[in-house]
Amino acid sequence: MPEAGTGPWWNLIRFGFRLLYNEMAFTYDTVSTVVSLGAWRCWQRAALRHLPAAIDAPILELAHGTGDLQLDLSGAGYRAIGYDLSPYMGRITQAKFRRQRIDPRLVRGRAQDLPFAAGQFGAVISTFPTNFIVEPDTLAEVARVLQPGGRLVIVPSATFTSSGALTSSLEWLYRITGQRQGVQRDSQAIIERLFAPYGFTAQVHQERCPRSTVIVIVAQR
Repeated sequence: MPEAGTGPWWNLIRFGFRLLYNEMAFTYDTVSTVVSLGAWRCWQRAALRHLPAAIDAPILELAHGTGDLQLDLSGAGYRAIGYDLSPYMGRITQAKFRRQRIDPRLVRGRAQDLPFAAGQFGAVISTFPTNFIVEPDTLAEVARVLQPGGRLVIVPSATFTSSGALTSSLEWLYRITGQRQGVQRDSQAIIERLFAPYGFTAQVHQERCPRSTVIVIVAQR
């Protein structure tokens, strides 16, 4: 989750991310693969390990991006709905689903104003979202649309466990773009305080991927 800083540098960073999520969305999969040293799909799929094996209600993915996790959820037998503000991401996701001959269930909008009924979802999932995911309006809306006992699963970040010039360069890139200011391994107490006002009991987990460790937040209603 990029840092919400101020000043010309952070304005430039926000502009770059806006382009990546919109007009330059066609580069997103390539960029993600490069900056994760090929572990991006493992990082995303870490969230799936924290979903119940069977959920009768549908699952909502916030910021579905280019749709890979939507395809994973569909392949695992879940009824998933993808939600994203970017029309560019929506078009890329639709194209991926068409190639698989699957009908996507996509909705466009802001996470702070979800157009869904109260208690509609058994789980909400989001991988590598921007800071919208911890805004009060977002957390209140997620709590509203989740069933009692439902869970919110967020993958906010991953860190490299291997050493070398390439991983050091990538870690430097993450730091200067504000992506090392979010959830870390020692953030359990902070996460509990963040989610508690919305009726969640939250825990921070770690998952292993090639040359890296993934942080997963699981917030239970």
